[in-house]
Amino acid sequence: MPRISDERRAANRAVILDAARRCFARDGFHQTSMPDLVAEAGISAGAFYRYFASKEEIVREIAHETFVNLASGLVATLERLDAPSVADVVEVITTALSAATFTADGREIDLDVQARVAVDAWGAVLRDEGLRREAGQGLRRFDAGIAGALARGQAAGRVSAGLDVADGAALVVSLLPGLILRRAAFGTDASAVGRAAAALLDAPAATRTGAHRSRTLPSASSPLSQE
Repeated sequence: MPRISDERRAANRAVILDAARRCFARDGFHQTSMPDLVAEAGISAGAFYRYFASKEEIVREIAHETFVNLASGLVATLERLDAPSVADVVEVITTALSAATFTADGREIDLDVQARVAVDAWGAVLRDEGLRREAGQGLRRFDAGIAGALARGQAAGRVSAGLDVADGAALVVSLLPGLILRRAAFGTDASAVGRAAAALLDAPAATRTGAHRSRTLPSASSPLSQE
């Protein structure tokens, strides 16, 4: 049998991965069988198994493909920001998660489909060491990119000097699962979180201080404490 080109092999893998995304988004990881994947991809079982030996291998490859491409795009956007505020950083994430698609290896991936797959994947991370490694690598890339952006903002006086940027990055990254779940389950537009971040995180310091004071409990000497 003649050897196929690297380009053709990559194209065949992409067909399988995209078919698997559709199956997983529709039926979930556990309810999807290998015959289901073969049928969705429209190829023979023999051809299918030349590329992937198991469903778990496909899940890990989808996770890798997503994290590599989505993380790279977000980090590249963050690196173009000279002195971002925390709200600017959140806006980069919410803008990306509000898009219809993201690009993976030169093809457009439906973000609604990927969001539904991602919800299943978070649960699988607890049981699959390979998937946990992929997720961990992706999160570390996010953490590093966000921490770098926050550090630049801090140097410019746009981010609180008291913030540990690594802790700030972990907090911002923690928004991701919630945003993805809300999109997958309820169709919520992540851009609303970006608008809220701009209103809450970039509020003038005097306004924040005033709001804090308005919540202060009355002192022992106040008239209210004597009623």
